[in-house]
Amino acid sequence: MTLSTSFERVELDLEFPFTIARGTQEVAENVVVRIDDGEQVGVGAAAPSSHYGETADTVEAVLPDLLAVVEDVGDPHALQRIERRMAETVRRNPAARCAVSIALHDLVAKRAGLPLYRYWGLDAAETVTSTYTLGIDDAERMAEKAHTARERGYDLLKVKLGTDRDREIIETISEAHPDATIRVDANEAWSPREAVRKVEAVAHYDVEFVEQPVPAGNLDGLRFVRERAPLPIAADESCVTLDDIPRVAGAVDVANLKLMKCGDLREAKRMIHAARAHGLDVMLGCMIESNASLAAACHLAPLLDYADLDGSLLLAEDPFDGVPMPDGRVALDELDRPGTGARRR
Repeated sequence: MTLSTSFERVELDLEFPFTIARGTQEVAENVVVRIDDGEQVGVGAAAPSSHYGETADTVEAVLPDLLAVVEDVGDPHALQRIERRMAETVRRNPAARCAVSIALHDLVAKRAGLPLYRYWGLDAAETVTSTYTLGIDDAERMAEKAHTARERGYDLLKVKLGTDRDREIIETISEAHPDATIRVDANEAWSPREAVRKVEAVAHYDVEFVEQPVPAGNLDGLRFVRERAPLPIAADESCVTLDDIPRVAGAVDVANLKLMKCGDLREAKRMIHAARAHGLDVMLGCMIESNASLAAACHLAPLLDYADLDGSLLLAEDPFDGVPMPDGRVALDELDRPGTGARRR
């Protein structure tokens, strides 16, 4: 079999500037990958994060070597071999490797005539509902964004914190939307003792859990917070690869995985099963990204407890369609085409 490959860089404007404790983003740069077998085309994309050492430039720099592996192997179904050889060819660079992994999985599922979740043998009825993320802003503006999310059908709100106005933000949103479920993400902004105080403060507003309250490398700090805070604690920046799962077990209650951190759909499934084996709940998150990559993440929904798969919704316009998400529900049962469901609009 002969495979041809290509990639292109796309610049995606956000609907609103998106601020977290580390800074503000107004544009997302993704790199879209295509793998063509002459009859079907698999689509994937990288949504790199400089926080993890990747940019669109680094993705473009390594993709020729990664795609050369795909063309040399020549069989999209040889996922294990391609995965191994890509890891040997390019160390780290998980978003770049993930773009290729997604495109391969899209292609092989299309060749089988099945949506990816069915190719994996998963149950579309076992799905989850995604949160809608509110970036940091003044409290009233965040309450307005919450109103917009609710109008779009999202009752699960993920609220970014990490300011000196954190309690005011949660109080304002909670008072404006008392029936919404709120999850908090501090993106490493607090010290352990500060985190305990902050979690105690927001717990009064029916917050479900708190994500990454302290810096990623401070596992003792995470454990300190978990042992003293009244809410469950999730790890995101502390949980990047498979090796991190046993390290965070016992320090948190929830492992938040991202395809762009772990580098491969097969690796994501391994991380999910490892997290379960260590007694952790599992959440799948995303970067700000197009459905060219986000659609693949949706097919893991039957394996999850929680989802934050709203990256495409934060864009002013996504050039790709993906898996239907009415009112935030990852509706795999409504997907009417094979592969991941990603397709150019």
